[in-house]
Amino acid sequence: MDIFFTVTLNAMTLISILMLVGLGLGIIYGLMGVINLSHGEFVTIGAFSLAFVQAMGGSFWLALLIAPIIGGLVGLLIEQSIIRHLYTRPLATIMATWGLSLIIQQMLQLIFGASPQKVFSPISATVSIFGANYPVYRLVLISLAISLMVSCYLLMKKTRFGLDLRTVIQNPDMADALGINTKRVYAIAFSLGAAFAAIAGVLIAPLTAVVAHMGVNYLARSFFVVIVGGAGSVPGVVAGSTFVGGIETLLNYAIPATLSQALVLVFAIVLVRMKPTGLVER
Repeated sequence: MDIFFTVTLNAMTLISILMLVGLGLGIIYGLMGVINLSHGEFVTIGAFSLAFVQAMGGSFWLALLIAPIIGGLVGLLIEQSIIRHLYTRPLATIMATWGLSLIIQQMLQLIFGASPQKVFSPISATVSIFGANYPVYRLVLISLAISLMVSCYLLMKKTRFGLDLRTVIQNPDMADALGINTKRVYAIAFSLGAAFAAIAGVLIAPLTAVVAHMGVNYLARSFFVVIVGGAGSVPGVVAGSTFVGGIETLLNYAIPATLSQALVLVFAIVLVRMKPTGLVER
């Protein structure tokens, strides 16, 4: 029985990680339609922010406040200088964001070096759940992921900014005619997506190796999450994360990780073929 709860909690941990990473991409790609191949690097920026803050004597919780500010500012700078000029040129956006990802990786490697950065989990204790000992930090990660998803959903559905963003996405010309500053809305949305990815980086860092190219591992899976779940909705990110994270966790207990990720890709392709709009329609 304890194995069942351990597998379930491991699945919830991976689902939470994918939700956190997919949430930012869900805004940038799902809502704005920008194919951002540098999204994984915002996760890396969050993880390196944690490493830097802890190296300077700061705490994990301080990094959790600072990282989204850094990620959001970098995202805003990129949107203002590059992305806003390419909204009508999707192929150029792909090339530009791919180049950005390489530049950010090299910059981080030049500044911090190629060796993995040292980060420390804020909580090392374990707790017994139905006979299964489980790290408390992973339970905190699951709780924070759920809180962020609910906050993002309320932001999109209950605030003026969410209404403006949905209006701009549906008809930017009409939104502009109604007095909505479309450029400002896009800039805030892109910055917000980058900030969410940076938060994900801080929370993921204690569970993985913090290196300059760590974001690549999450880029493809975050696209799976958004496409499978249904582009453009927070519930879609939750559904996509549950599909990808749940299957991958179960397969990891039976076959090697690389093969399980390949099978998840096959399942995702089959699902999208059968349901092109994803599990949750916008």
